[in-house]
Amino acid sequence: MRRVNLLKSTPFRLALIVAALFISSFLVAGFVTYQLLKSELAARLDATIQDTYSVLADAYGDHDVTDLVEAVASHANSTSGHDAVYLLRSSEGQRLSGNIAQADVPSGWSTVDGTVLGLAPGMDYRVYSSAVDEQPLVVGRSFQESREYQEIVRSSFGWATIAVLALAVAGGALLAYRVQRRLESIATTMRDIGSGKLEARIPLVGNGDDVDVVSAQVNDALGRLAALVEGMRQVSSDIAHDLKTPLHRLSLTIDQAIDKTASGGDGSAELVQAKEESNQINATFDALLRIAQIEAGARRARFRPLDLQRCVETIAEIYSEVAADNGQELTLRGQSHQPVLVDGDEELLVQLLANTFENAIRHCPRGTAIEIGVGQTGSGVKVEIADNGPGIPESERERVFQRLYRLDKSRTTPGTGLGLSLVKAIADLHHARIELLDNRPGLRIAIEFPLLTSATDPARQSARSAIDPKGFQS
Repeated sequence: MRRVNLLKSTPFRLALIVAALFISSFLVAGFVTYQLLKSELAARLDATIQDTYSVLADAYGDHDVTDLVEAVASHANSTSGHDAVYLLRSSEGQRLSGNIAQADVPSGWSTVDGTVLGLAPGMDYRVYSSAVDEQPLVVGRSFQESREYQEIVRSSFGWATIAVLALAVAGGALLAYRVQRRLESIATTMRDIGSGKLEARIPLVGNGDDVDVVSAQVNDALGRLAALVEGMRQVSSDIAHDLKTPLHRLSLTIDQAIDKTASGGDGSAELVQAKEESNQINATFDALLRIAQIEAGARRARFRPLDLQRCVETIAEIYSEVAADNGQELTLRGQSHQPVLVDGDEELLVQLLANTFENAIRHCPRGTAIEIGVGQTGSGVKVEIADNGPGIPESERERVFQRLYRLDKSRTTPGTGLGLSLVKAIADLHHARIELLDNRPGLRIAIEFPLLTSATDPARQSARSAIDPKGFQS
C-alpha cells in the first residue's frame, strides 16, 4: 500500500476546513464572551466601589467626623496591600485618614495609574471621588482581580483552541488514513480488473456507509462485466467450434459445384445446398447480433405497459395450428378477464413466447401435450409453458441458455442453439426470472415478470392493443 499524502487527501482537507470553520466560530464566540465578561467585571467593580463609598458616607450620618475617620481607617486597615485605596481629607486639603497620601483626581469616576495615587507604577485603579459635607473622600480599587479573571478566560480559550486544532488535525489524519486505505483497495481492485483478473472484487467493511454502498454497487457492475466478458469468450469459442463444420461443409459443397461445372456437369444442386448452408450461417450471426443488442439494454427505451395475457393468447392461437400439424396438442389455461400488465417491449416479449413455443414443438414427439398459463402471483406475473415430452436433464438446464449450446439428442434437429439464449436475454432485459423445472414427465419453463403497481392509468389500459405476429425469429 502506498504512503498516504495527507496534504493531497480529500478527507484530511475536509477535516481541516471543518476544523477551521469550527475554530473561527469558537474564536468569535470567545471574543464576544470575553467582551461581555470584561464589561460585566467593570460594572461590578464600579458597583463595589459605589457601595463602599455609600457605607463610608453613612458613617457621617451624625455629622461626626471622628466616626467617618474611623470608618475609612477600618476599611483601609482591612485591605491587603493596595488592592483598595481610601483617602479622606479635610476641607482645607489635610489628610485625615486612608492608606494613600495623595489622590490628584477629579470629582466623579476616574481610571488612573498608581503613580497618581502615590503608588508604584504599572497598576491601574478605578476610583470615585466626592465630598462628604465638604470633606473630599476618594474610594478606589485596582483592576488586579478583574485582570486575573480576564487572563483565566483568555488562557482557557487559548488552550481550548489548541486542543480543538490538535484534535482536528489528528482526527483528520486518522480519517484520511482509513478512507485512503479503502480507496486504495478500490484502486487495487480496478488495477486487477484492468490487468485481466475479472474475479477481483472490492472488499467490504460491512458497516453500510457510503463507501460500502458504492463498493457493493461497483462489485455488482464488475460481476455483470465478468459475466459479459465470459459470455463473449464463450461465444467466440462456440462460434469457432460450432461454425467450423458448416463453413467447412459450405466450402466442400462449393468445391463440388466448381468441379462439376468445370467438367461440364450441372452443379446447381450443390449451389442450392451451399445457399442453404449460407442462409443458416447468416441466421446464426443475425441471432447472435440480436442477443448482443438486447443485452446492451438499448431496447429499454421502447418499454411500455402492455397486457401479457393478450400476448400469450395471440401467440398460443398461432402456434396451436403448428402444434396440431406436428401431431401435438397446445392448450391455454388460467385465462383471466382482467388484463395482466407488465412493463416491456411488445416485440421482444412476442419473440420470447414464440421461441419458447417453438422449442417445445420442435423437441417433443408426436402426441405431446403442451400447456401454457399466465397469471398474477404475490410478487409478479408468471408465465408457464409445460409439456410431457422428454424434458431436459437437470445437469443441462443452465447450460442450454448458453449461446450455440445444444443437447446431444437435439443436434439432429434444425436450429442454431440460440433460441433459449435469446429467451434468457429478453427475460433478463425485463428483469424477469426464468427457471427450467421438471414437469414429471417433461419440462416446465416458468418466467416471472415484475408486476406493475397500478392498473388504472389510461396509458396502461391502452396496452390491450392488437399484436402483430409477423417478424418472429427463432
